Amino acid sequence: MPPSSTQPPALIPAPVPVAPPVPPSGRRFSLAGREPYLIAVVLFVAYAVVSVGRYLRLGTRSYDLGIYEQAVRAYAHLQAPIVELKGPGYNVLGDHFSPVTMLLAPFYRVFPSPVTLLVIQAALFALSAVPVTRAATWALGRARGLALGVAYGLSWGLQNAVDFDFHEICFAVPLIAFSLEALLRRRWRAALLWGLPLVLVKEDQGLTLAMIAVVVAFRARRQGASRAVPYAIGVAAFGAVATLLAFTMIIPAFNTTGSSDYLTKVGGAGPLDGLDIKIRTVLWLLIPTSGLLALRSPILIAVLPTLGWRFVSADDNYWGTAWHYSAVLMPIITLALVDALPAARHSSRPWLRSCAQQLPAAVLAASLALTTALPLGNLTEADAYRVPDGVKAVDRMIATIPDGATVEANIGPIARLTSRCRVFWIGRTKGLAPDYIVFNNNSRWVKDVPAFARQLHPRDTYVLRGVIQGFVLLKRTSPATTSPATTEPSSS
Repeated sequence: MPPSSTQPPALIPAPVPVAPPVPPSGRRFSLAGREPYLIAVVLFVAYAVVSVGRYLRLGTRSYDLGIYEQAVRAYAHLQAPIVELKGPGYNVLGDHFSPVTMLLAPFYRVFPSPVTLLVIQAALFALSAVPVTRAATWALGRARGLALGVAYGLSWGLQNAVDFDFHEICFAVPLIAFSLEALLRRRWRAALLWGLPLVLVKEDQGLTLAMIAVVVAFRARRQGASRAVPYAIGVAAFGAVATLLAFTMIIPAFNTTGSSDYLTKVGGAGPLDGLDIKIRTVLWLLIPTSGLLALRSPILIAVLPTLGWRFVSADDNYWGTAWHYSAVLMPIITLALVDALPAARHSSRPWLRSCAQQLPAAVLAASLALTTALPLGNLTEADAYRVPDGVKAVDRMIATIPDGATVEANIGPIARLTSRCRVFWIGRTKGLAPDYIVFNNNSRWVKDVPAFARQLHPRDTYVLRGVIQGFVLLKRTSPATTSPATTEPSSS
């Protein structure tokens, strides 16, 4: 019998109330995606401690820090970049075409000290680790990418540059790194735009820009982005012409001799001169940084302009691995390795696949091992964070020189004075008698200090004001009212 129409409908159970989600008490911090920036921060601190610590301990190794401080100080006061360490009235644009250093002027105006230049240099070198690490993690995965990012930051070329005063190439390193990162990600316009400012960093960097643009044109054409090819060719031509103009017109126009001092050194060496040193430099560039695998990437052609002018120069200081000359090559070689690894990991040759899989870890291990004998390795020693009492005594003696005085000095005292005095390199005053002479005589290269002062300035009399830790200070006095310099007692 069918159910009666009067039968009540089945009851639907009421929904069970669900408590609303409890909002989290705070966001969980994750390092995912932030590792390149963390690496850069750590590197910045390490670089800054090394370079500033060397300065504070009177460990300056050349007069370059003083040269750049004089130029930046002039820019900060809206003056022509006269660098009197190179000679009275010498315009630094007649030495190197590096107008990019104008960017330091606002920071220096607020913090007028050579430490400002060293800290900014440390920041720029550390910044370059961001695009290198990002490109490596994008192409190779997180673990291998981070390994190469750390290895790059510890590379010997960067460490040597950090340890050797200040140089304008600190601007070129991040520009090259950002340009090559964009190239690897097939962002052709960005790769060219990041590279364009290189012509304002140093006269030879236009050729590096040209090589990067050639690789962009080659890659863009292969990827079917034919619209980018004419722009890349135009940028390559621009970089080459900019270098030519800098060497032949711009620098000679500012140089009192009407020529480029550095261009005259190019071509002075024979093809076999220093061949053993040059071969070692090439091996150091390629083996610990890339295991030779960077040779499989066309990006590596960007090292040729820098290596080329160094190896044909008559100055053997350029041939080796010391100083700052290899810093601009580090991002090129590392990112050439990043470019070569993906194809090598899928090679039909088992040995190459195995090498590509293990190489990031091997490169990191090599960088860590080499760091024990490089500047960052000194950070494990207590002396890296101390200023010796002897250095403090020398600083007190130099501090007795009043602001605005004219001073003749050599390496060591120079960077203590260029922020507040008119400073000349010792023996280059061209007849001007400075108020003070101060120099490092630790090696006793001057046997008779008063006689040396008379030799420098025979028409003037200088009295010895102090000798501390081998540093000598003399003051100019009136010959008619002073006793001979030899009668002045020295400090100890």
